[in-house]
Amino acid sequence: MNSKTNPLFGDKELKIIIIEDEKPAARLLQRKIEKLGLQVNNMLHSVEESISWFQNNEHPDLIFLDIQLSDGLSFEIFENCDIQSAVIFTTAYDEYALRAFKLNSIDYLLKPIDEEDLVIAISKFKNQFHKSSLSSLDFEMIKKMLVNPVDRSYKKRFTIKLGQQLKMITIEEVECFYSENKGTYLHTLDNRDYLLETTLEQLENELDPKEFYRVSRKFILPLKAIKEIQMYSNSRLKLILPTYKEDEVIVSREKVTDFKDWLE
Repeated sequence: MNSKTNPLFGDKELKIIIIEDEKPAARLLQRKIEKLGLQVNNMLHSVEESISWFQNNEHPDLIFLDIQLSDGLSFEIFENCDIQSAVIFTTAYDEYALRAFKLNSIDYLLKPIDEEDLVIAISKFKNQFHKSSLSSLDFEMIKKMLVNPVDRSYKKRFTIKLGQQLKMITIEEVECFYSENKGTYLHTLDNRDYLLETTLEQLENELDPKEFYRVSRKFILPLKAIKEIQMYSNSRLKLILPTYKEDEVIVSREKVTDFKDWLE
């Protein structure tokens, strides 16, 4: 199926670009969009690259845009270019910060992006987004309401209940997080396991993506805990950790390319 026959858009061939500084996240979003029968025409990864591209190319119908790029806020693109496209922001900000988007009637997708939410956002674009809407957006107000993305706070410690006591574990002590029997566990570098009152999905949004990677449905681990990387069957990778030995930590074939990019 392609965008010309996609029921979301009828006969219109939609032109889409993604602006996202984390290449694995950009490719993941691309796959989700193309799974809907749409085509991503280009991917950009910085403010500077985006400004240059918009100044020299025909603008797309729709932009999926991350807020914090490697070289600044994506709002700088609008300050330097007269963008003739609709925008759906992709963001990991909390609900308080997202009030700015709601007040400006801007659509957004909260990371990690759910496929159902993606379909809804694109359908809303078809029904109500117009190119002229960008001119009325108050970007200064949005920036003020957002928590400073450069200083965004990720999880630094965990409070674990042990009987009648509470134990503090810092992020530096974590060797990996894993799920087992519907529970989520923290495994420390000193080879101890603690049950957490959360899920891997929630943790994925609370941890610094530059330091932590979800290698599979079962494991999230920090870069520092990867002791060795081995080739495994079916083009997969096997990761050796310092102390965790209960189960093999395998990077699935679908994630190998993204994982290698993350390592770099």
